Amino acid sequence: MAESLTVKRAASSLDAHSDDLVCCSPVTAAPLAESEATELARILAALADPVRLRLLSIVASSPEVCSCELEGPLAKSQPTISHHTKVLADAGIITGEKRGKWTWWHANPDRIAAIRKALGG
Repeated sequence: MAESLTVKRAASSLDAHSDDLVCCSPVTAAPLAESEATELARILAALADPVRLRLLSIVASSPEVCSCELEGPLAKSQPTISHHTKVLADAGIITGEKRGKWTWWHANPDRIAAIRKALGG
């Protein structure tokens, strides 16, 4: 059930935020507006965890990854993995597709590129 909610949240989060960072000036170009800084901080907070960074690297290095394949590499329980995928999905960094019992995760390359751009890269 939690993963089903995660997928729904990921879709709504992605719809709400997918273009937000693309339109913003890089932090190196001009001071951020308060709303831009708040949104960027929320996304960077999602990435500010070693488990989530590893999870993102696993998902981003494959076309898709099943939640069932993350326990071994991350050495974390399924509830912990669900928590971390939810945080990344809510930030629009990954998206999930529910298939039967499991969710298959995909990196959102547009969102990752927007984050890179916002940081001046």
